[in-house]
Amino acid sequence: MTAKKTIKGNLTTVDWRPASGVSVLPAIPPPEYEASAKDIELFKRDGVVLQPSAFKSWVNTLQMGLEKHLGNPQDYAFPCESVEEGQPGRFFDSYCNWHRIQEYRDYIFQSCAASMAGQFMRANTAQLFHEHVFCKESGTQIPTPWHHDLPYYSVDGFQTVSIYIALDKIPEKTAIRFIKGSHKWGKLFSPRHFLDGSNYKHSDPTLHPIPDVEEELEKYEILVWELEPGDAVLFDFRTLHGTTGAKNSSRRRAFSTRWLGDDITYHERASETSPPISLTNIHSGERLPEDCFPILWRRLTE
Repeated sequence: MTAKKTIKGNLTTVDWRPASGVSVLPAIPPPEYEASAKDIELFKRDGVVLQPSAFKSWVNTLQMGLEKHLGNPQDYAFPCESVEEGQPGRFFDSYCNWHRIQEYRDYIFQSCAASMAGQFMRANTAQLFHEHVFCKESGTQIPTPWHHDLPYYSVDGFQTVSIYIALDKIPEKTAIRFIKGSHKWGKLFSPRHFLDGSNYKHSDPTLHPIPDVEEELEKYEILVWELEPGDAVLFDFRTLHGTTGAKNSSRRRAFSTRWLGDDITYHERASETSPPISLTNIHSGERLPEDCFPILWRRLTE
């Protein structure tokens, strides 16, 4: 049963950080992923790459975890509803709950996701930033506005990757679209609210307005795939992406993990960030603390 929509926009509820005493490391090292050199090169060139059926065996587990989440969203961190009253459907997202929902934890600690992330980032380590779940119910027509993720985060650097897993069949018309090569544009764009597509309020002169992609779509090379449950799309935090406002004919659930490589450090932003890192023991230029953001993979050396 779908929970009643009472939350509008991003809501802070419980503390997003792991509680004291919660283990942030797996009991055994996670398995290795066999990434192809060709796919790693495509990721570097395009800013996005598809890995078909990479997590097919984890779909049921993640679906069960997400159903717990959807049923009681205010028990978890950052529940957000992005469909206005009177509009059809539901667009739910939430993040930073991997230490509360066992199914999420099992996937992150026991799957090859950390190894996959490290290899595609060409890093020596893969540090978990957070997980992020999404659900667009049947009938939802609200688009995900064009954006890229880095300006939402209080980190900086170049070794980044999101691993987005489809938990349902997602037709191309409602799948995420990516602008090929946009991670190399050398610009950061103002973050947007998913509720209405408006820009965040900020005082950062280095952030640019996002171009009107829909009006000039022919200028860009768009990459988009029809996805089956378990397919993974990997993309750089700087790669512009979004969806159309096409009506979802069925549920569109997805589970994403965000990963940081060796060169990623804390960077204070001029607007709200997700999560809102306000730790007194961290300063700009330092790596994020492992008690909140564990390193789950290290490259094997001879």
